[in-house]
Amino acid sequence: MSASTDETRQPEQALPEAPLGTTGLDITRLGLGAWAIGGGGAQGGWGPQDDTDSIAAIHRAVELGIGWIDTAPGYGRGRAEMVVGEAVRRLPAQDRPLVFTKCGLVWEDDTKPFDNVLTPASIRSECEASLRRLGVGALDLLQIHWPGEDGTPIEESWQTMADLVTEGKVRFIGVSNFDVELLDRCESVRHVDTFQPQLNLLVRDAGGDTLPWCEAHGTGVIVYSPMRSGLLSGAFDAQRAASLPDDDWRSSDPDFQPPGLDANLALVDAIAPIAERLGASVSELAIAWTLHWTPVTGAIVGARSPAQVDGWVGAAGVSLAPEDLDQIAAAIEATSAGAGPARPPVRSAPAD
Repeated sequence: MSASTDETRQPEQALPEAPLGTTGLDITRLGLGAWAIGGGGAQGGWGPQDDTDSIAAIHRAVELGIGWIDTAPGYGRGRAEMVVGEAVRRLPAQDRPLVFTKCGLVWEDDTKPFDNVLTPASIRSECEASLRRLGVGALDLLQIHWPGEDGTPIEESWQTMADLVTEGKVRFIGVSNFDVELLDRCESVRHVDTFQPQLNLLVRDAGGDTLPWCEAHGTGVIVYSPMRSGLLSGAFDAQRAASLPDDDWRSSDPDFQPPGLDANLALVDAIAPIAERLGASVSELAIAWTLHWTPVTGAIVGARSPAQVDGWVGAAGVSLAPEDLDQIAAAIEATSAGAGPARPPVRSAPAD
């Protein structure tokens, strides 16, 4: 979609949607993740990134029917939110996607690491900063990024989140990277609208504890890193891992270094024939696998260019039969890659 488009355009394809817990929202089963859009040069960065490419990727995602973007202040220390805000402002109002963001990671300046702070004052300050960077009157979804480390009781933090909803600054609230105990404590104060865990063929722990909790409590789930940050894309190899720039967080992550890398790439090789049989790419298969977990509503998939969006958008239409899930589980077990349950509950097709 051109940045100068002045009229409403229909998406090139209708992506399947599913209810986001009890929010009343139906969202597309794929959303665009803005982590890499934050670029490099900061904690958790992805190396150099051109903002023009980022805006083009966002517009391409919307053009293909993707209805929401997930971002955070911590992605490039505000840069990703500003880029997302600029990209969304260039779209006709009718075409603008939902924008989900987060709070809890704060920084004093660009030379110091993040602090996990969840005091009421900090949450409110972050909310206001996100509203300014994104250029919106209310945040569609505000999520606590990580459990706090500042000693604030989570009940106090969660009550502040609930107050922001009451005040009209936030529509819905959720948490990310929490365990069942923390989810229970939040639920005792106010319903947890959404939960965002990491879930992919390598990081599968959520399937054994937090996903069942969400299903029991009517909490919508959007999962991040379904391709394990590119490792499950089918385009990653040992040479690429060795050439990652120093300001790309993956350069020091064990999953991207031997011996873990060897098992992970062996899994990619093992599932490639399954993807080929289904007429899908490895990345589409990996993403589709996460959508077959109950109660996952959608998967957050990152992109740094329009071409990358084109490479995975087909995942929304990939249906995995029980025998496909069995074969993938067998590949996981044979390669000993990752950790957690190897097979989701049977779901014959993604929900429409």
